[in-house]
Amino acid sequence: MTARRQKLILAVQYAYKHADQPTRAQIRVWTVAALEGDAEVTVRLVDAEEGRELNHDYRSKDYATNVLSFVYQQEPTCQGDLVLCAPVVSREAAEQGKSVEAHYAHLVVHGMLHLQGYDHEHEHEALAMEAVETHIMRKLGYTDPYAV
Repeated sequence: MTARRQKLILAVQYAYKHADQPTRAQIRVWTVAALEGDAEVTVRLVDAEEGRELNHDYRSKDYATNVLSFVYQQEPTCQGDLVLCAPVVSREAAEQGKSVEAHYAHLVVHGMLHLQGYDHEHEHEALAMEAVETHIMRKLGYTDPYAV
């Protein structure tokens, strides 16, 4: 018996243009790599102002963060949005000595796992989520995103 192939409906929105932003094809590869079932996902790349506004409005934090995950439904089809703040992603990649591509890949994987119910509020959850992220990133050809 063959496994059923997951169905992904993916929209990518570029609300902010940046030289080192990923392509739609890259985002699709990273999204599929983290997919555990059917999903309908929008990935939106934003500037620092929109990133800060969303983080403030939905998390009461007055700064732009790297990725926000908005879960609308997990069953039977995962539905949600990922918002990536391009200037934050670029800055963090430089600070961490990573390529911007690798950092985007990690944040898309991380966000997709959140959409599917993973969390890192407690240490045991964080360790489990990081292990899944590391496994996916290695399958994609990237190094462990949590390696120091």
